[in-house]
Amino acid sequence: MDQETKREIIMENYMHPLNRKRSSDDYVKVNTNNDSCIDNIDIYIKFSGDIIEDITFEGEACAISISATSIMISNLIGKTKEEALDFIHNFYAMTNGENFKEEIMQEAIVYEDIYKQGNRKTCATLPFRGLEKAILDNM
Repeated sequence: MDQETKREIIMENYMHPLNRKRSSDDYVKVNTNNDSCIDNIDIYIKFSGDIIEDITFEGEACAISISATSIMISNLIGKTKEEALDFIHNFYAMTNGENFKEEIMQEAIVYEDIYKQGNRKTCATLPFRGLEKAILDNM
């Protein structure tokens, strides 16, 4: 994927993120933030047994964090907790410049070079760290 297409996907998910709204009390809420900038996102997850039925979010964050949250949501709704953890761990590997399963990344592949910018890597992984915590706390 060329750099211009990656930029377009990031900006589209920033300007029109998926599921940006507060959710009801039957959702698990996890806050994830970055101490060195404005990124502060509340992620709401609705589990149905082992399945992630829904994910929403609200908060203030940079373009990278918001777009990564939107892309994460589009990839993980309907997945099992194990499938989600596999996706998250592959995302971490990708953003660390390590080997990863490219075939499962879908639009998240736009962040494949972010390991070259340490401060932006923190922004991209922010929602994934929050969701990972929520899944592990609810296994």
